[in-house]
Amino acid sequence: MKIALAQLNYRIGDFDKNVAGILEGIARAKAGGADLVVFAELSVCGYPPRDFLEFDDFIEKCYKGILRIAEECTGIAAIVGSPSVNPADKGKPLYNSAYFLADGRIQSLSHKTLLPNYDVFDEYRYFEPNRLPYEIVEYQGSRIAVTICEDLWNITDDPLYVRNPMDELLKLNPDMIINIAASPFHYSQPVDRFNVLKRNAMTYGIPLFYVNQVGGHTELLFDGGSMVINPAGTLVGSLKRFEEDFRVFDSQALQTGYVKSPLSESVISLIHDGLVMGIRDYFHKMGFSKAILGLSGGIDSAVTLVLAAEALGRENIKAVLLPSKFSSEHSISDAEGLAQNLGVERETISIQESFNAIETSLEPQFRDQPFNLTEENIQARVRAVILMALSNKFGYILLNTSNKSEAAVGYGTLYGDMCGGLSVLGDVYKTQVYELAHYINREKEIIPQNSIDKPPSAELRPDQKDSDSLPEYNILDKILLKYIEERKGPRELILAGFDEKIVKRILKLVNTNEYKRYQTPPILRVSPKAFGMGRRMPIVGKYLS
Repeated sequence: MKIALAQLNYRIGDFDKNVAGILEGIARAKAGGADLVVFAELSVCGYPPRDFLEFDDFIEKCYKGILRIAEECTGIAAIVGSPSVNPADKGKPLYNSAYFLADGRIQSLSHKTLLPNYDVFDEYRYFEPNRLPYEIVEYQGSRIAVTICEDLWNITDDPLYVRNPMDELLKLNPDMIINIAASPFHYSQPVDRFNVLKRNAMTYGIPLFYVNQVGGHTELLFDGGSMVINPAGTLVGSLKRFEEDFRVFDSQALQTGYVKSPLSESVISLIHDGLVMGIRDYFHKMGFSKAILGLSGGIDSAVTLVLAAEALGRENIKAVLLPSKFSSEHSISDAEGLAQNLGVERETISIQESFNAIETSLEPQFRDQPFNLTEENIQARVRAVILMALSNKFGYILLNTSNKSEAAVGYGTLYGDMCGGLSVLGDVYKTQVYELAHYINREKEIIPQNSIDKPPSAELRPDQKDSDSLPEYNILDKILLKYIEERKGPRELILAGFDEKIVKRILKLVNTNEYKRYQTPPILRVSPKAFGMGRRMPIVGKYLS
């Protein structure tokens, strides 16, 4: 049997676009001689639909989409993901289902058993886990075990589920596993995913066909990476990462055609490609085209500008230099050099006059008070006012340039440099920003070398450096990684060799600045634990404070 994997970019709730893409995939599969074409989890409505699932009209449109797709399944079969209604009078009202379509109609449904309810996932909020007897799909002489995403990932003792779906399905003697997924990207996921799929193919001794979606859904990024693995655990073939792709495989010829491992990409190249896709999809799916950002001459705004230009085209980017009396000449020249290298529009607007006006207005209240953080924050907020004014007047979306290290410890000004419509680097530590800069410059100098080499500074007071307020980033980022991603507490960090005073100070900064992160723009997720929907901390909690 010839099986086509259709790796598509869906838009949540855009039924016309999603169904049209699926129908195009079916036509392409027919033209390629495929007997079966497979699409991703919840492909009809897009993943994750979240509270859209609570609207009856939304579910009705999902079902109408399935019926329209089924009409085209003559001479070919399709596996398509969509919600389905739970007919029972107990439990959640919906299943997360895989529809098997053939001969112009719905032939069978397979429901997801293991519903992820951690990090960015909350499927148990909406779906009932499968408790029905498992069934095998029989088609053209092949017995197919159809599974959905997490059902391949976890073996559970949770009494809610009772059974491991793969063990149950294998009792029915299938010839192959087909898994439809919506597996979000983070930089460890390609390795983890390949190992899980390889383990399943080898454990159960049958080939595994895996289809993932691709594209950005606000902060969640999907990298695709659909693949076929034979019973020996060998990768037979894989689809592109961060792009739509399509390929037909012959189920009788899975011992040949070995391609390079999908693990060959470097972490920093994955992060780069994911961020570019995330920016592009956020703008295009929201109907935006033009971006604006403040260009300081520092490394964060430089990397953000390069990524935005690659995602949206240099003609759709405006870089604004906003110098003050504290801005160094090299910062201005570095910013101008980068804009020139990229060929993006740039403009210089001094903030000094606006800053002086605010100081004059507040002079009666601030009389005899020393220059301190207040005046630094005023400068950041003046820049934000100017950028937002240009955004409103000319239809730009402001890109936030703060990195994860700064966001973690509150090293940013609320309603100042923390504002924007999308945070590009909010899940990228400062040390990773430097790695991105080197990656961008791997063939030629795009980001001026001085932006990479000079000590980082907000330039809000004379001779200011980030290291005046924070530990060196190579130390800070190691502590943050272990606390945020690895969930190591203060005792474990101190035992790992980090200075006790620095640990307690940094962790207190992380926890007491939670209120700031509640008010930041959406952050493109590239790590296993990003600020946003996957990290839920109380603002008024006292842990470590």
